[in-house]
Amino acid sequence: MNLEKVVFGFFIVMAMTLNFGYFIGDLTDVTQHNVYELYAAIVVNLIATVLKFGDRTQVGALHLATSLVADLQLIVGAIVLAYAVHVGVGITPSTVASVVSLSGGALLANVVSVVLLIIETSQLRR
Repeated sequence: MNLEKVVFGFFIVMAMTLNFGYFIGDLTDVTQHNVYELYAAIVVNLIATVLKFGDRTQVGALHLATSLVADLQLIVGAIVLAYAVHVGVGITPSTVASVVSLSGGALLANVVSVVLLIIETSQLRR
């Protein structure tokens, strides 16, 4: 077993599951979307992105692209949330809906990344 591939797969799947954990729930209910889970999803997604650098294959480029999309959407979601809390009028149902929608887009990018990982793994021959 290759430890590098285990770590790579771990962070890709962990990024998706953390993102799913934040995304699931009522779209406008702030109590169902933990801000710490959002930040954990951002950190794990950034680690997964760093792990994807250096792969010079076409699948590697797609992995990196999906990771960058997820990072961008999660970071924009965190910025929207921080702006609403510290500068705006506070957390409103529309703010929560915007952040959760952005995390939904990131979740879709993470699902594509996991599907690519499964396809790539299934094509390997021993």
